Amino acid sequence: MRTEPVVGPDREPLARLHDAAGKAVDAGVGWLAGAGDEWSERRFKASGEEVTAADAEVERRITRVLREHAPGIPVVGEETDGEDGGALPSRCWLLDPIDGTMNFTRGAPLHAVSLALVEDGEPVLGVVHAPALRRRWSTGPVSGADSGTGPAGGAPHEPSGAEQELSRAVVGVTGAGGGGSPSGRLLAALLDGAYRVRMHGCMCLDLIGVAEGWLDACVCVGPKPWDVAAGVALLRSRGWTVLGGDGGEFAFGSPVLVAGRAPLAESLAGLWARLSPGAEAAP
Repeated sequence: MRTEPVVGPDREPLARLHDAAGKAVDAGVGWLAGAGDEWSERRFKASGEEVTAADAEVERRITRVLREHAPGIPVVGEETDGEDGGALPSRCWLLDPIDGTMNFTRGAPLHAVSLALVEDGEPVLGVVHAPALRRRWSTGPVSGADSGTGPAGGAPHEPSGAEQELSRAVVGVTGAGGGGSPSGRLLAALLDGAYRVRMHGCMCLDLIGVAEGWLDACVCVGPKPWDVAAGVALLRSRGWTVLGGDGGEFAFGSPVLVAGRAPLAESLAGLWARLSPGAEAAP
């Protein structure tokens, strides 16, 4: 995780960009707090995912503030750019206006705004705000709501050595598919081998859960860049391990993300590798 200010004639210091990110997220969640029920009526994308008018409006408001306070940095949002599938700019904001839309449409509190700054494929800044929980987490100082650091403002739970063993670990899973798919087989293996499995339906909050200690580890299957970039930035800034399906450092495009302390993350990445297509042919 890069911590020093971004330098160069066209690069703002990260502190200023943190402030811009905070103002932008404030604009989105501030509007969302007063939005009527009609904004949460669901429809379906071509992909089959749920979406609401609130997703698009939050994205529009956050994008407008980012363009005002950080001009020249493109904003890649799930609702305006998510169906494109093109390569990301080398430097951009990644925005998921409401991660956990299915929870949001049902009035469940586990949904969040997720905003990250990415440079050369690496998330260097992240802000996650869960409006219904009244909590915000960030890689640095931001304007607006308090930044979460742990339960009731205390220190995050640090997993014990025993909790680094899968049989003693609480593992969050998002994005699992049918039983015959690699993700379905992974879920079955975790239900059998982990101490407990939690399925919250919000990738960015599963990543926050690892940072905060609600979870010992998490597995995100099929992560899109805007789903996980902010959480990855926050986890890496706190020294957690974030791996891809090949067991190396997570990069956008990986079919899976696993996060936790190194021993458990490596164990989960290895489990995914054994259950993925072609694993039978591996030496």
